[in-house]
Amino acid sequence: MTTAAPPPREVLPWNRFGEASRELAQLVSGGGWMPDLVIAVARGGLIPAGAIAYALGVKAMGAMNVEFYTGVDQTLPEPLLLPPLLDTSVLAGAKVLVVDDVADSGRTLEMVMRLLRTGSAPATDQHVRAPSEHLPAEARSAVLYTKPRSVIEPDYTWRRTDRWIAFPWSTLPPVTAAATTEA
Repeated sequence: MTTAAPPPREVLPWNRFGEASRELAQLVSGGGWMPDLVIAVARGGLIPAGAIAYALGVKAMGAMNVEFYTGVDQTLPEPLLLPPLLDTSVLAGAKVLVVDDVADSGRTLEMVMRLLRTGSAPATDQHVRAPSEHLPAEARSAVLYTKPRSVIEPDYTWRRTDRWIAFPWSTLPPVTAAATTEA
């Protein structure tokens, strides 16, 4: 009996991640645009957003918690905005850079950008609305990777790939109490 070969993976080690973050920050600043605030799409965008904010010298940060992927190529029917919600009153008139690790299907990034640009989330989350006076003056997006099937084209992309990406912060399984007591 033969087993199927694992799908090809794009591996991003920690040292290359540091270089990638700085290169992505240079793409953002290279056009003369500079954000007032960096928003991470949690969880995958938290580490890239922090690195990019440092590289750009931006101290103001926030996060939007979104759940969509539940495993390799396994998703919920729609991206779901999770609490705690971002205080949108701080966004009024600001230039905002939204950072995520990857625009795979692009549906998570599309939802976040729609919320920041129009004040409303998708039909499944109509109770989530930002008052129009809380909308940023401009919202742009940056990702480490964009896949060909993404429904949205991020404003800034470091690399393009059709492979599953092994990020250094998510390659190992979660630490659990049972795993730590076995060691």
